[in-house]
Amino acid sequence: MASRNTCHVRSNSFPSRSHPLSSSVEEQLSRLSSSQGTTSSSSSSLWNRLSGLKDLHGSIDSLLQLQQTRQALSREENSKCVEQVLDGSLRVLDVCGTTRDVFSQMKQCLQELQSSLRRRRAESSLENEISAYMISKKKLTKMISTCVGNLKSMKKNCTSENSEISMLIEVEEITMAAFQSLLSFISRPKSIVSKMFQSKRVSCEGANEVEKMEAELVVLKSSKNITVTEVQKVLKGLEAIESNIQELEEELECFFRRLMKTRVALLNIFNH
Repeated sequence: MASRNTCHVRSNSFPSRSHPLSSSVEEQLSRLSSSQGTTSSSSSSLWNRLSGLKDLHGSIDSLLQLQQTRQALSREENSKCVEQVLDGSLRVLDVCGTTRDVFSQMKQCLQELQSSLRRRRAESSLENEISAYMISKKKLTKMISTCVGNLKSMKKNCTSENSEISMLIEVEEITMAAFQSLLSFISRPKSIVSKMFQSKRVSCEGANEVEKMEAELVVLKSSKNITVTEVQKVLKGLEAIESNIQELEEELECFFRRLMKTRVALLNIFNH
């Protein structure tokens, strides 16, 4: 996914535009840029951010239908940067698909853990069930680490004096940053999680739902004779996280379809 762009930009600030859609896109970009600086990593904050991105790309789709936008992107002098924007739209689709797959696999990991806990009858250790989950999660973490590494290696040098192209570049950058946050929700850098596990503190400041749940699992893994009540409590927590991940997965699926429409619109402009 790593790429190197060569078209140079003046800045991320846009010249004034007359059409209301341009102002709307700028406002949405501003809100999403501000949300990147927040410390919250909860599933609800990520869902709101993803929903905002979907609305942003909806506005971009509408903007791409305007004659003035199509004319600007069709100019010969902009062809190289427009081609790079097209490449960027493909990268965004690729990362969105990967992120969607990660959430689907995480949901499956949780479902398998819940199923094994429900089959457990005697009051005994949960070591085998939790170990099986951790093995599956380790494979998923490796996949996430590769994807995040590729995202960080992307160089953002493509820019243009053209306001429409500048806007499309910033939309790509904000979208990629959101995907990185979504992937980090499932698995942040190992050092962060390891410190939390070692401290045996479930309510760690700054931890999201997945990290708190996994910290609790690590504590339970070393416990003996877990009661049925304790298992039911764990199951309730797992069901809540699965529900949150399901909602994010569904929003990612909707967003993927929106991104497909944006790419088709760009291809239509570029090919005519």
